[in-house]
Parts: sequence; C-alpha cells; structure tokens
Amino acid sequence: MKDLYTFKDYYGNLVRLSFDDHPFSSHPKHVWVICRFKNNWLLTEHLSRGLEFPGGKVEEGEKPIEAAEREVFEETGGIVEQLVYIGQYQVYGKSECVVKNIYFANIGELIDKNHYYETKGPRLLQGIPKDVKNNRAFSFIMKDDVLNKSIERLTDEVQFEL
Repeated sequence: MKDLYTFKDYYGNLVRLSFDDHPFSSHPKHVWVICRFKNNWLLTEHLSRGLEFPGGKVEEGEKPIEAAEREVFEETGGIVEQLVYIGQYQVYGKSECVVKNIYFANIGELIDKNHYYETKGPRLLQGIPKDVKNNRAFSFIMKDDVLNKSIERLTDEVQFEL
C-alpha cells in the first residue's frame, strides 16, 4: 500500500487508513460520507454522538455505494448528485475489526423530512473547526486523523477550504 496511515482513534483503538482501492476489504460492512452542499459541509447531528458526517452499516444485499447514498438521505435528506470513493479504513476495536469505505458526495438537493432516524437531520457548516478534536459538539468519529487525512486528500483534488 502506497498511502497507509496508522494512528489511534478517540478511544485509543488502532486505526489503519489507506487511499488505495479497497485495501482492507472488497465488501466492507460500513460507510462514511464526507458531503458538500452549496459550498458548505453537510453533516448530521447524531442524537447521542453529536455532529458528524453521515454513514452507517451496509445492509444485507446492498452494495457499499448504495449504502452511502441511502445513509446520506436517511440522516440528512440529501440527494447525492455525485459520489466518489476516497479510501478505506479499519478500526481494531476491543471485540471486532470494523472496515469502512470513505466517500465524498456532492449533494444536489436537500429534502425536508419528518424523520431522520437516529439523527436530528442536516447541519450545514461553512468550515470544519480547527479544534474539532476538543469540541464537544462533534462526534468521536470526527476526532481522529481519518477526517484530517481525508480532507487533505480531497483538497488536493477539489478546490475548497475547511
């Protein structure tokens, strides 16, 4: 693997991140989607974890890319206009190893919904705070180097600012 990063997550679990093509699993069970909507970051507010980019589990018979689009819609009402695979990471937790595909999505439209599952719905931010690791409003998912490295990767390819 040419782009392999190893670090600890918010809880001290070992994380391996790569921007290669599916280096850890060809059938990951989780997805995480970094979203942009009209020059803003589109996040969701999880009921217990706080602000985070949409994501979740791949359902039985579903492809990861389908799960990514579904999770964005369920948690934000966002209609994905463009979805690009960025990379993949694995987290070695206490009881299991979780592998997630990371995607970048341009959102074409936000639909107001009555229900956003386990979230409070869409949250638009002009920028991601530099102190996100110490900001209680943000989920633990946003507090490790997966976010930073993924954003660095994106800004190399797409012109926008944090």
